[in-house]
Amino acid sequence: MIARRSARLATALGAAFGLALVVPAAAAAHALNPTYTSRLPLAVYLVGAATAVALSFAFVIVRDVRAAAPDLTTPGTLPPAWLRLGLRAMGLLGWLWIIAQGIAGGASDGEVATLFLWVYGWVGLAIVCAIIGPAWQFIDPFSTIHDIAAELLRRLRIRGWAPADYPERLGRWPATIAFGAFVWLELVMQAGPTLLFVVLVGYTAYTLAMMAQFGRDEWRSQGETFTVWFRLLGRLAWFRLVDEEGRVHKRSFGSGLLEPGWSAADVTLIAFGVASIIFDGLSQTQSFFDVFGAPSVAPRTVILLAWLGLIVLLAFGVSRTVGLGAIGAGLLPIAVGYLIAHYLTYLLIDGQRILIAISDPFQKGWDLFGTAFHQPSGAWLPPGIIWTIQLAAVVGGHMLGAWGGHVVAAADAPAGISAAALRRRQLPLAVVMVALTTLTLWSLGQAILATPTATSDPATAPQAGAVTRTDPGTH
Repeated sequence: MIARRSARLATALGAAFGLALVVPAAAAAHALNPTYTSRLPLAVYLVGAATAVALSFAFVIVRDVRAAAPDLTTPGTLPPAWLRLGLRAMGLLGWLWIIAQGIAGGASDGEVATLFLWVYGWVGLAIVCAIIGPAWQFIDPFSTIHDIAAELLRRLRIRGWAPADYPERLGRWPATIAFGAFVWLELVMQAGPTLLFVVLVGYTAYTLAMMAQFGRDEWRSQGETFTVWFRLLGRLAWFRLVDEEGRVHKRSFGSGLLEPGWSAADVTLIAFGVASIIFDGLSQTQSFFDVFGAPSVAPRTVILLAWLGLIVLLAFGVSRTVGLGAIGAGLLPIAVGYLIAHYLTYLLIDGQRILIAISDPFQKGWDLFGTAFHQPSGAWLPPGIIWTIQLAAVVGGHMLGAWGGHVVAAADAPAGISAAALRRRQLPLAVVMVALTTLTLWSLGQAILATPTATSDPATAPQAGAVTRTDPGTH
């Protein structure tokens, strides 16, 4: 009986994915931004939502999938020196470039603060750390600056003090709270280069002070926002970080979801990640405007906090039945899938601004390499491929999350629990995951609402429903 149901399910899922690949060729496209006019068609969204539902309940009801916890005792090896040093140099150069532009002033499309922090960092580096491995371990400019300063003090024969013990009760909450602040900067303040310059200087000083107080490695692993976030994403990656020296070990993709050590701060951080990406999509739809209008900073802050709080409450509500590990393992792949689906075109299009930056590095009107007037474009992006990647990222992340959540929930279940009771315990997890995935697929299928701009020529003014990029974190 189960075999027949599994066969029927496999056939249905195969047909769904086949339809998802065919539909984009004939579906009407919606606009994404001024340089890329391709939105996820409603038909593809419906197929993706139906597939997500089927996959979730297949894991919970049709099969009892188990897996052994990964071996964490395997020693790792250091990546090649040229790669480690190259990444460290890249991170320090990026930090110095932002600081230099902030001091020099000026304004152009070649500014690197939003390019490096939002485009390459918030999106690109997150994808690399989630899929490949711990690139941030070496790129991290704060650790590099700390090491340079420590070496300089040693050469000057200035002795430092012994690091204090990190308060165990704090856990990774400092990193989680700071992550929420960065989300607010992106989605409410829509921080541009000037504000990001100020924030970077302040955050650098804060991070170096905390490293001096508690030790570089201790603060990185507990309190430094980007290290904690990228290492959480790295639970998915092929290469696992073995130690603070940067040794890595190759493993099966996604097996890190089954590792122990999930904390309440981790689950909150992942919930923030999922909620922020969905909010970014929802806040640019006509439906959001119909309900909230165009809120200013204070009301938008309240809306964002309420949304983040709702998703966190849902996560902890589900954790009461399946445990923190299961909800963490379930939400993390979803967060990565949403990140890719929402921001891939943002990375591929806005990332081209590096060509402008290298020709005019200090925003002085230079054109050193003839690329200062390059116009980022998405004309080279095939809509069908983009739709397929978006759908595969969302549904694939959902499927991996369903597997990880199920396996961890089964491992953490009380001894002697029946198979039927175990499945019932996981139903809330499946329902929440399906609801979030359906919501994000729906937001991908909506046209972005235009923000009308003043113009002296009414004929060239944006019309209602036209499409523009409304903030630096948009899709």
